[in-house]
Amino acid sequence: MKIRDLDSDYGQQLFNLQKEAYKVEADMIGFADIPPLLETYEQFIHCHETFLGYLKGDALVGALSFSKENRQMLICRMVVHPDYFRQGIADALLHALQLQGDWEKISVSTGKMNLPARNLYEKNGFTHKDDIEASTHFFISIFEKKHSFYVGHDKKHKK
Repeated sequence: MKIRDLDSDYGQQLFNLQKEAYKVEADMIGFADIPPLLETYEQFIHCHETFLGYLKGDALVGALSFSKENRQMLICRMVVHPDYFRQGIADALLHALQLQGDWEKISVSTGKMNLPARNLYEKNGFTHKDDIEASTHFFISIFEKKHSFYVGHDKKHKK
């Protein structure tokens, strides 16, 4: 097992991996129009996100993408190949993300009915912030995690 930053050499593997993973999510939540499922390869390779990949040998079996601005990180994609579900890969990717330098807050959204993803984020210290209707009768849940240094720092300076 190895987690590493992924470069453009992994583009097609990442694209295929996300299609496999998001198909399972779409079936689970009953919503086929998840944006990554509608994305073309050309759109995908120009997404301007940073990717972390989880490799077993030479096989890419999980990935997380994020953007970062002013110590705020946004998880854009979290995907694990269905053959590798429930093996701790998403946990490992979240842990690796939190080692990506100075950050104050990480935000992520997932389908409200995606209970495995909701449980993953809550188990890893994320707090549910809101549910938003993204499409007619389809809701996404927003989660956030504040870095413990900044949480303590904020409390000291708000008095």
